[in-house]
Amino acid sequence: MSPHRNGNLSVMILQDFVLDGFDCGLQTQFLLFVLFLALYVVAILGNITLIMVITLDARLHSPMYFFLKNLSLLDLCYLSDIYPKALADFLSSSKVITFAGCATQFFFFSLLVTTEGFLLAVMAYDRFMAVCSPLHYPTTMCPSTCIRLVLGSYCAGCFNSIVQTSFTFSLPFCSSNHIDHFFCDVPPLLKLACADTSINNLIMFGISGLIIIGTTLVVLNSYGYITVTILRMRSGARGHKLLSTCGSHMTAVSLFYGTLFVMYAQPRAMESMEQGKVVSVFYTLVIPMLNPLIYSLRNKDVKDALWRLGQKHTAT
Repeated sequence: MSPHRNGNLSVMILQDFVLDGFDCGLQTQFLLFVLFLALYVVAILGNITLIMVITLDARLHSPMYFFLKNLSLLDLCYLSDIYPKALADFLSSSKVITFAGCATQFFFFSLLVTTEGFLLAVMAYDRFMAVCSPLHYPTTMCPSTCIRLVLGSYCAGCFNSIVQTSFTFSLPFCSSNHIDHFFCDVPPLLKLACADTSINNLIMFGISGLIIIGTTLVVLNSYGYITVTILRMRSGARGHKLLSTCGSHMTAVSLFYGTLFVMYAQPRAMESMEQGKVVSVFYTLVIPMLNPLIYSLRNKDVKDALWRLGQKHTAT
């Protein structure tokens, strides 16, 4: 840290932060390291497997699985943005992260999580078109449209990330350099600022609220129409298959949006940073680990593709 004088106030310019992580003893730290490492490995292997299965099996080359592959890719990226550093910190006495490193981690985390929120809404729209307008589905959800929808999700995520990062890291952090978290996130960073953060809080709650509410409305509207359409179907077998596929998506959406709403879209929602850390673990580690299981165990097409790839591997 280097000091400079601004009027009558001596302000310390922070060059490094310290990620405090979880407040516990060494033995508990080691147990948490083992737990987090196990969850991280399962999440990485699950998402890589899902990407490989969708890529290698021609029967899964459809819009729904194109979006699912991108969802797994997003999960892989933000797992790798947070947890290698977090795991190293469990076994290290020095938990330092540079100012630039913290800003970079936060930028990509915000970009990837926001993009995932929009992508889940896109996936709901895709299911709506497939179930409610099956005759128009091939032309409406053509490859170019799917690519534009994914790119649009990334652009929306990038916009939110630029706004959040620029407003957060333009604040003067002079009260302390200890971040009460295991990665760089908005709530613990705002607690370190020695300036008025009301605008930052308003921006965080406003943008996060608009994104979560807007994408949730798309999801609810899509599945409302889907439910009505399925109830009108004469074929019970097809309706059951559609309910299974859509149920997987709704499970993933509910978990993801629910935890984000609790964390970011309510004023003063997380008074306790320890509670905030637990919620953060859930949506940054547990949900990316569960997504491949949700979509594979409840999806007959994915299970069949896994079986076919296993048969090919056994035959060779």
